[in-house]
Amino acid sequence: MDTVVVLARSFGKASSEPLDILKKAGLTVAVKKDPEPENEMVVADLIAGAQAVIVGMDRIGEMVLSRCSNLRVVSKHGVGVDNVDCDAARRHGVVVANAPGTNSDSVADMTLALMLGLARKVPAILENVRNRVWSASAFGSEMGGKVLGLVGFGRIGQGVARRARGFDMDVLFYDPLITETEIAARKVLSLSELFSGADYISLHAPLSESTRGMVNESLLGLMKKEAFLINTARGELIDEAVLFRFLKEGRIAGAGLDVFSEEPPFDSPLMTLPNVLATPHVASHTREANSKMGTIAAENVVRVLRGEEPLYRVT
Repeated sequence: MDTVVVLARSFGKASSEPLDILKKAGLTVAVKKDPEPENEMVVADLIAGAQAVIVGMDRIGEMVLSRCSNLRVVSKHGVGVDNVDCDAARRHGVVVANAPGTNSDSVADMTLALMLGLARKVPAILENVRNRVWSASAFGSEMGGKVLGLVGFGRIGQGVARRARGFDMDVLFYDPLITETEIAARKVLSLSELFSGADYISLHAPLSESTRGMVNESLLGLMKKEAFLINTARGELIDEAVLFRFLKEGRIAGAGLDVFSEEPPFDSPLMTLPNVLATPHVASHTREANSKMGTIAAENVVRVLRGEEPLYRVT
């Protein structure tokens, strides 16, 4: 009987359906807690002789693939597979599958929540209330008429654009892979144009060697002093040391960050700043997204172990 190890912490939390799919397929399911998702030795020991693994942010690289010779499929409980060495998986004959589109609405919602929180200075207001101060220490700002710049215009970026249009925002986007769009948004030809022209900049690009650290001193230096930076994609897209300096010196107004290069980021200097609105990598953390994500992750495993193509194959 084939075994699937579940390392993704939120798998099946919103619904029993994902686990039911695995069990009805006759698979042995081992749900394990991974204390060190970045440590491949730990990950390999947890997977051991299993034929399938469902991962969250757990690192799957050459070490894991070499040690886990029975592994046939790595199923991502989510969309991004930057924690999986897809080239190594291909060499070892291991299928990598994911669940695209399942968290698009949830992440788009969270992006707007962070934008609104920054615009209306919600963290400072809540702190005042906790301190029994029934007033705001500074004016917030309206979003209508402001310019939103989106870096990346896939499912999530387009979802953010639709929501922003409901707030009467003008929307720009930069994405070299997008040539046409059905919604009212204007494509710009460079990141420089986007960063210099937007009041809010929201990151929705995948993490790759070309995008790692893309938000650097050069781009941040183009932002308006009153502008906000939002990141619900990957923390590594930003040079965080430079961002800290720009925020501390008041060279940009604030940042809404759901992701960090190292998590949890409790030792990050960004966490000490009053103009940073930080959330714990929960943009996709809704019942709806969790249920869809888990169902597809489970279906991908079942299909591969049956000798079929997964619903969504990465490699």
